[in-house]
Amino acid sequence: MNEHKPIVTEADLHAFADGLLPPEKHEELEMWLTENPEDAAAITAWRTQNDEIRAMFAPYAVWKDSDTNLISRIRSTPSAQALPPQRSRRLMMLAASLTLFIAGAATGHFGPDLLAPRELQLTSIEALPQQARSAFIVYASDVRHPVEVGADQEAHLATWLGKRMNVAGLKVPSLQKLGFQLVGGRLLPINGTPGALFMYENASGQRLTVLLGRNSGNTTTSFRFASDNAVETFYWIDGNLGYAVTGEISRDMLRQVADECYRQFSS
Repeated sequence: MNEHKPIVTEADLHAFADGLLPPEKHEELEMWLTENPEDAAAITAWRTQNDEIRAMFAPYAVWKDSDTNLISRIRSTPSAQALPPQRSRRLMMLAASLTLFIAGAATGHFGPDLLAPRELQLTSIEALPQQARSAFIVYASDVRHPVEVGADQEAHLATWLGKRMNVAGLKVPSLQKLGFQLVGGRLLPINGTPGALFMYENASGQRLTVLLGRNSGNTTTSFRFASDNAVETFYWIDGNLGYAVTGEISRDMLRQVADECYRQFSS
């Protein structure tokens, strides 16, 4: 008789850690964890991360969008960069994300959501870094035709992609202060709908991409890292849009790029 062995995905593990796994799968996953200690340790680390996020933002649980003291209170919040260097890998992800959390809270986006139960559809958000990585690998290595519209037509690029995505006032982020110049952009299918890909290059020829796609599945904000060999992706959901910054660059630089993109897209 063949023994039934469950198929447990990373999305299942995240859902279990966040208390979102369907009850009928709980016993099955608990058995899986007893036989897979590395996954059990990862879940413990993720839960610790969630607890630290809630603890850090606990003083702002009563924020309202109309709170006139919100920005000044946010500026007094300890920076994520103050986290000690001996944090675990997941806590380093938290440190990389907190700058963006603070910026989002200043616009009234995240304050209440951080302490509320998360309703994140993991299968949807997990698809974003995979698509971003695929687009980076396909187009960043193309020497002659990496983009459809070049940087010399930046205004047209923004208007064209904004219309296709139905995003009013779509901006093309400027990353010049981080040493990256715009190469151009192109239209991409993201989750079956029109999406945008912007490409940048530094003086040494190193490229990175910024991907935008529609996110109709959920409106819960989330920030995450994804790694696949040398390719790193920092991705987040903000309202009905998903964003991903991808490149073969350090996580610190990736965080800086993502922080700058978030600031410009939100302004």
